[in-house]
Amino acid sequence: MPVREGERIAKLLARAGIASRREAERLIIEGRVKLGEEVIETPSTVLPNLRGVTVDGNPVRDAEETRLFIFHKPSGLLTAERDPAGRPTIYTALRNALTEGSGRVMPIGRLDLNTEGLLLLTNDGEFKRQLELPATGVPRTYRARTFGDITQAQLEDLIEGIEVEGVVYGKIDANMERRTGRNQWIEMTLTEGKNREVRRVLEHLGLQVSRLIRVSYGPFRLLDLPKGMAVEVSPRDLENFRRTLPDAQS
Repeated sequence: MPVREGERIAKLLARAGIASRREAERLIIEGRVKLGEEVIETPSTVLPNLRGVTVDGNPVRDAEETRLFIFHKPSGLLTAERDPAGRPTIYTALRNALTEGSGRVMPIGRLDLNTEGLLLLTNDGEFKRQLELPATGVPRTYRARTFGDITQAQLEDLIEGIEVEGVVYGKIDANMERRTGRNQWIEMTLTEGKNREVRRVLEHLGLQVSRLIRVSYGPFRLLDLPKGMAVEVSPRDLENFRRTLPDAQS
């Protein structure tokens, strides 16, 4: 039996920045991806490259070098390409935040509508997928402004993990930054990034969250990047980061 050389079409499309792998699979199933005049019927189709492949009739280029951007997401924007209800998305702000020639980018993970701060963007769907896998375990740090009664000892207990309404969250490194009366800023570092994890854990502890900011993701820091603006990570820093990831070590 001849050996099939190449990679799955969904993976090639993701790496080329057309869509995430899951979205690429959906495009294929919907019959929107062709090789020449022939519709590609299954995401498991193996190709050596993207030569002759089109999506919705548009030619697809092979993958470019992976790029990574740090975006300061303002509160009030959805981390989505479009919203059926017509609410503004991050792409509304990205029109002005990214320089010409940045190409199509995708968010790595999500920040809730009312969460602000550091959001990573990339043109590489496979890199996006790698970072979104729980096993990758990249630490993210948040600052939360909360109201209610809490002690440092209660926060330190989170290092053992916690279960909230049947959902088990892994270890969280949480510390009180400062307090004024019953208002306080809390810093939390976690590696799983489950849906609304920070808010759900703090609300479970009896706190009201009035503001939530992601200030770092792995080695990348928000620092003084203005809201609604983006900056590209240098190729050297990107390569150094990729070397620390599990797949790069295996």
